[in-house]
Amino acid sequence: MRDVQRIRDIWQSDRGRLVHYLVAATLGVFVIAEFATLEDRIGDPVDHRAWLVVLAVIAAIGLLFSRDVPFVAPLVTAGAFAAAFLVTDSQSLEDSSSPFLIVVLFVPWCLATYNERSRAVAGLVVMELLGLWVNLHYRNSVWDYFFIAMFVALSWTVGFVLSRRAAQSRSLAERAEQAERQQQKAASRAVAEERQRIARELHDVIAHSVSVMTVQTGAVRRLLLPEQEKERQALETVEATGREALTEMRRLVGLLREQGAMPEFSPQPGLGTMEDLLETVRSAGLPVDLAVDGTPRELPPGIDLAAYRLVQEALTNALKYGGTAHAWVSLHWREDELELEVANDGKGDGDGSGGGHGLAGMYERVTLYGGTLDSGPRDGGGFVVRARLPVAQA
Repeated sequence: MRDVQRIRDIWQSDRGRLVHYLVAATLGVFVIAEFATLEDRIGDPVDHRAWLVVLAVIAAIGLLFSRDVPFVAPLVTAGAFAAAFLVTDSQSLEDSSSPFLIVVLFVPWCLATYNERSRAVAGLVVMELLGLWVNLHYRNSVWDYFFIAMFVALSWTVGFVLSRRAAQSRSLAERAEQAERQQQKAASRAVAEERQRIARELHDVIAHSVSVMTVQTGAVRRLLLPEQEKERQALETVEATGREALTEMRRLVGLLREQGAMPEFSPQPGLGTMEDLLETVRSAGLPVDLAVDGTPRELPPGIDLAAYRLVQEALTNALKYGGTAHAWVSLHWREDELELEVANDGKGDGDGSGGGHGLAGMYERVTLYGGTLDSGPRDGGGFVVRARLPVAQA
């Protein structure tokens, strides 16, 4: 069972190697059988029959290892066939031409397929010289040598061309896989960076709210009467808990800040500062129109910031990748949700998605508040990003 599983694993991982071994083993057995039964088939005694069998075994071993030792093993096979002419008469070997057809076709193909260019060319030269030596030693026929040399060169050329094309295909496939891995790493890095920024911004939002609660608790505590000791202790506990929460929050979020990054003290943006964002984008060269449907209302700070960042990221991508474009921002205020739509009619090479990294950051923000995000090509050209943020459940 283990042998069967091993063969199955080789077939799945490198079936070309397994096929080569099967073909080489079959040809090797055929060569040994041909030389071992040569005397019986031609009906005449064969000189040094035992030596022919030994050379046939050597040739078969060379065929079997012609992929693992791609330069030496095929030449050993060719040399074994050439040496066969030294131990017996050529007429007896010519009566068994099938093994020589193997060496003429299979061996040059192995030399060209499994060797680099220089070694492959050197192997071809050695094969042609062996063929020339055999021809001059026994037949001295230019036509016979030309016929054999042509088959050797043809087999070598086919193996060389096919192997180089296969190598080029493998190289392209590896480059595509590497590019895909780099794309995935870049997307993961973009998500991680976006999560860091979300964490920092949420810290600023939550820290402000907790600070206000702590300060107001302290103010109420100071207004208590002397006899309200229990209430004073409860408020002091709330104050202490609030300060501890702020300290721990600053410590944890500090771990997410980049090395050497300074804390931001400016107010966090929101939909109330949308016009400033649009003016910045317009001054950068992207005309933007704003449409508001429904009655705007105050949002929780986190959702307000998420909506602003989504519009900012979508417009930035449109500015980068949309080419010459016009953009539209639509805010649809519903009873229980806020729907945002950022569209552009860009005709550039990019689709306005930022290669997928900007969308990954948007998705992180929207899903953080239980919302949904859709994006894709826009009817009539361009790109559109739509998001829904549940306001009622905030």
